[in-house]
Amino acid sequence: MASRKPIIAIATGDPAGIGPEISLKAALDPRVRKAGLPVLVGDAGILARHAEAAGIVANLQVIRHAAEARSATDSVSVLDCRQPDAIPLGAVSAAAGRASLAFCGAAVQAAMTGEVDAVVAAPQNETSIALAGIPFDGHPSFVARATGADPDAVFMMLCFGDTRIAHATLHQSVRDALAAITYDRVSRVIAETARTLQRMGIASPQIAVSGLNPHAGEGGLFGREEIEIITPAIDAAAAAGLNVAGPFGADTMFHMQGIDAFVVMLHDQGHIAAKLLAQNAAAALTIGTPILFSSVAHGSAHDIAGKGIADPGAMIEAVLRLAWARR
Repeated sequence: MASRKPIIAIATGDPAGIGPEISLKAALDPRVRKAGLPVLVGDAGILARHAEAAGIVANLQVIRHAAEARSATDSVSVLDCRQPDAIPLGAVSAAAGRASLAFCGAAVQAAMTGEVDAVVAAPQNETSIALAGIPFDGHPSFVARATGADPDAVFMMLCFGDTRIAHATLHQSVRDALAAITYDRVSRVIAETARTLQRMGIASPQIAVSGLNPHAGEGGLFGREEIEIITPAIDAAAAAGLNVAGPFGADTMFHMQGIDAFVVMLHDQGHIAAKLLAQNAAAALTIGTPILFSSVAHGSAHDIAGKGIADPGAMIEAVLRLAWARR
């Protein structure tokens, strides 16, 4: 009988960084291969070059359709997305930016057509993407546009171990993020966090929501966003039947026990906590889109590209999390 393991597309990320290396390492990991069928989406020639540079032994098999991965037992399946330019390792370039989004876009389309069950993306390099002249402010909005979802209802949730941190705002200036924190947006991120946890098998999730200001505003002494925006959104979610509480100070709430997910207002409120608690091991789940999509919560690390020392832990965590979710 053919295996019914989920097929997980791995978009190999910035070809000048560590993306291809950690993608190869994840695809070869015994835990990943036991849980699902990894399919790399990238340029097969670039992947072969990274494998050679990093000392990775991998039998790369180019396939035309992801379903062919079910019969590839001793090889690493690659949906080949050839690029026209030579891309040097460790260098920022427009070619690398174009390639990385081409890989990600191809993987998302494979998920939209049902060819793969989920997508995990290796890190992009935002400077290279900017050099290519392509608007990009993070994977959530990219996936929203690629899938036709409402960008205002798509968010990032960092996951590591049993900890999950959803963000109301992400890759924008703090000034713009402050303006984006509205009653509607806070309500949406709470609701989408609850829906995602329920999809992950948590029937009645416990959600804690942060404030925006120091000490969650200290009763209005340090700002009124908690009083005028965040608390009303929490109260409305609780009235709708969700187990949600707050706002809590973002500097203290991560010590709380029994919480299935934390919701924060700003990028750094969540990312600093995640990167201190789970250095290079957090997976970034995009929530609110019609596909299952995750990425890693670290950068492209041009300085160690091709050296064989990149840690694939976050990539493996992301693949396993989505493989288990699809079972």
